[in-house]
Amino acid sequence: MIGFNYFNYIWIAIAVVTFLILVSFNIKAPYGRHSNSKWGPMVSNKWGWFLMELPALVLMPAFSLSGPAPKNNLTFLLIGLWLIHYGFRTLIFPFKLKTTTKTMPVFIVICALVFNGVNGFLNGYYLGFLNQDNESILTLNVIIGIGVFFLGMFINRISDRKLISLRKNQDKYLIPNGGLFNYISCPNYFGEILEWLGFMLIAWNLPAVTFFIWTLSNLIPRSLNHHKWYLDNFENYPKNRKAVIPFVW
Repeated sequence: MIGFNYFNYIWIAIAVVTFLILVSFNIKAPYGRHSNSKWGPMVSNKWGWFLMELPALVLMPAFSLSGPAPKNNLTFLLIGLWLIHYGFRTLIFPFKLKTTTKTMPVFIVICALVFNGVNGFLNGYYLGFLNQDNESILTLNVIIGIGVFFLGMFINRISDRKLISLRKNQDKYLIPNGGLFNYISCPNYFGEILEWLGFMLIAWNLPAVTFFIWTLSNLIPRSLNHHKWYLDNFENYPKNRKAVIPFVW
């Protein structure tokens, strides 16, 4: 258990350092609108997304269910929420993308494989091998967490649907409007942040906290880059919009 906790602390430290580097040096992860071939060989955007998300989809439930730790309603709830998110992100979302010619660097796919593999392992191993809690799913943190998780999922999916619809039958980007897009440039990322905040509140364990910190370290710099890209590429882009957190950032 001590060694497992140290692994989490090291992974958190890497997340914080990654965040500081990405923000301080304005590094843009080269996929999506920032994609370029300077990072090495490229792969199809759709299959890149599929491969990136697959380790999380498989590892977390596999470790959770195969370990000797007692399984309870909270364990199955967390596995279910994880599968709802990653089942969609792995098996459905990549193939809803309208751009047929977009590619991403293989390097990004490999980095994401490691990221999702480690986070899937940490959360699954804890539930399957170390968890001794028998917490009810009727506690306040679980009830609030479920609400936050599904609110985030709703925001994430309707925002992604809006972005995908803007790319229908064309490869150029347009300014998204309506809903939370009137307040922030990246409501899809804001929604995902809420999802994993809710998951952390439900689980209330170190791996879930670790994963939430990594979510912030990954999505906030990404959102800042997107926001700047909009401002640089559209003269009429609303100047009062924030990047990822309404009225704040």
